[in-house]
Amino acid sequence: MITSPLTYLFTLAFSATAFALLEQKTKLKIFKYIPAVVMIYAYTMFLASVNFFDSNEEINAIYSLTKSNLLPAMLFLMLIQIDLKHFFKLGRKLSIAYISAVLSIAFSFILVSYLFAFDRDMAAAFGALAGSWMGGTANMIAVGSALGVSQEAFGFALVVDSVNYTLWVMLLLFLVPFAAAFNRFTKSEANLASMSEIGCSCVMGAKRYWLLIFLSLAVSLASQLLANYVEFLNKTTTVVLIATLFGVGASFTRLKNFNGSSEVATSMLYLLVALIGSQAVFESFSGLGVYVLAGFVILVVHALLMVLAAKLFALDLFSIAVASLSNIGGVASAPILAATYDKNLVGIGVLMAIMGYLIGTFGGLIVGNILVGIAQ
Repeated sequence: MITSPLTYLFTLAFSATAFALLEQKTKLKIFKYIPAVVMIYAYTMFLASVNFFDSNEEINAIYSLTKSNLLPAMLFLMLIQIDLKHFFKLGRKLSIAYISAVLSIAFSFILVSYLFAFDRDMAAAFGALAGSWMGGTANMIAVGSALGVSQEAFGFALVVDSVNYTLWVMLLLFLVPFAAAFNRFTKSEANLASMSEIGCSCVMGAKRYWLLIFLSLAVSLASQLLANYVEFLNKTTTVVLIATLFGVGASFTRLKNFNGSSEVATSMLYLLVALIGSQAVFESFSGLGVYVLAGFVILVVHALLMVLAAKLFALDLFSIAVASLSNIGGVASAPILAATYDKNLVGIGVLMAIMGYLIGTFGGLIVGNILVGIAQ
């Protein structure tokens, strides 16, 4: 049993690094279905379940300290990649498709939460999942922390995220050959050549890791200090929102051209997931199937609403599919789907997915608070 806080952090960092390297350096097919982030959570949760970590005062203190400092730092680094100027160049069809995806996902969560009558904890967990399906895992952690989701409920949400996301990616890739038939149904003309001119905020050049780490930790400190004077709902929510505003503000400066922010933010994300897993002990998996079903119903409702939007606004299959996956799948999968239509469209997938880092936090908090309100 580990009793030292330093050994505790080292074990979590080592576990996160090991799974991340396995995913990046090997060609194991399992990572196509179970991402490294889920494996990290499952492994550290297993260690916690077999009492590998002692639940003493020092370890609990280092857990809270690390999580509270890394969360705003990670959000800041995720958000400085946003390029709003390029996003506003998406054009009518892509913009409507993206807005339709966000709104339909929000509505689907609210409807399903009402139908399944979630209790307060699972409503908050699905609020965190809404953050993920409008942005990414980073938003999921931010929203979950702000809503006070329990470790077990967060674990359920993470499993639902992984299972349903995998099925959704497979479905959207399967539909690519039917694009022409779908476009005839919606009476849309897909002009992919003009879309290929849209860029993204991707940059090349020297990595600025140490400077980015310093800036992100400085923002973390500033966010927590400001939260002592201005509070919205609760302190964690306030810290998340302040860090988000710092990130959006920095995206208008030269900081957005500093390469390396994505890598540093992802490293922080993996450590945060390991931290949360190390405090989770599942007493029972009996209710997991219901939540996976709820996630599936959310996707079905979302799909029907997206088809309706496509019919109303004459949207092509590429636009609604990439808009949907940029929310639900994020940077890891939206560019891949875009490339199956045309390799020159990868930038659109990246751009939409990065915007999710901003939308996911605000959207997840709004939806999450509505779900909690319904549950009460």
